[in-house]
Amino acid sequence: MKNLILPILLTLLLNGCGGSNASEVTTHARLLFSSGFEAGVYLDETLVPNNEDYRYIRGRDSTTGFSWPIDILGASGSALHAISDDEGQAVQANIQTVIGHDGKPTKALYSAEQYKAKDDTQFPYEILNIQEGTKDLYVKYWMKIDANSLGKANRWRALFEYKTKGYRDPEEGSKGYRLIAFIYTDDNGKPYWHLQGDTDAEHPVWEIDNTTISVPLDEWFLTEYYWHWSNGEDGETLWKINGHIVAKHSGATTRNNKPIDFIILTQIYGDANPKHQWIDDIEIWSRMPN
Repeated sequence: MKNLILPILLTLLLNGCGGSNASEVTTHARLLFSSGFEAGVYLDETLVPNNEDYRYIRGRDSTTGFSWPIDILGASGSALHAISDDEGQAVQANIQTVIGHDGKPTKALYSAEQYKAKDDTQFPYEILNIQEGTKDLYVKYWMKIDANSLGKANRWRALFEYKTKGYRDPEEGSKGYRLIAFIYTDDNGKPYWHLQGDTDAEHPVWEIDNTTISVPLDEWFLTEYYWHWSNGEDGETLWKINGHIVAKHSGATTRNNKPIDFIILTQIYGDANPKHQWIDDIEIWSRMPN
């Protein structure tokens, strides 16, 4: 009888004495970050010298209790990054009070690109210096984009991406991987969704176009991204718009086992100018919630 006591105790501890098993506990989705830019959150206008023109969102969201900058997966230094912005003339960002996706006033992050000062002019929010880049992640937020910028043929704007360590431009010998989401317009100026994984900007590993699910213009829509980090065929990438699957890919979500280096959570970038957008009610989870 004594020989049975210890195994029984260990089993009870692993199962939490409540009937759930250890695998259910470890795979439960955890909310890592949530913010709707409500009271307590602000954009710090202080420019830090020799800091690549990063602009920091700071403060504790009074509604969700989470604080900025975003520090998921051991990240540090996360911020808006004004790139090739003509000394602040080409891009801008601020937190505004607008009518939200539920028809009520809300605070949201507004971003705009007025013109392309250089080929790489952009203003992303970057989750930087990730230390735990081999984890799964689920991201969702509400978004509203202008109706005018995508009215011409063969235009594009980027929305979201991540890069692993070792990702470089083609001529620099990339050893990494990038996941990136776009809106493109066709020859008639009709917008459509595009998602791809690539080894560098000129070499997609896979790409998916979706012309069936319409691109909402000048109205709020819910966007969701999920990936299971893997160097093998068990990897998974998923993108949803308003609950509908825009793109789903099975296969590696990295390359050479490289961990994710940084995530561009929101992006304002592309040749469809001028353009603007609002972002609200961000949630980041450890995995896809049920």
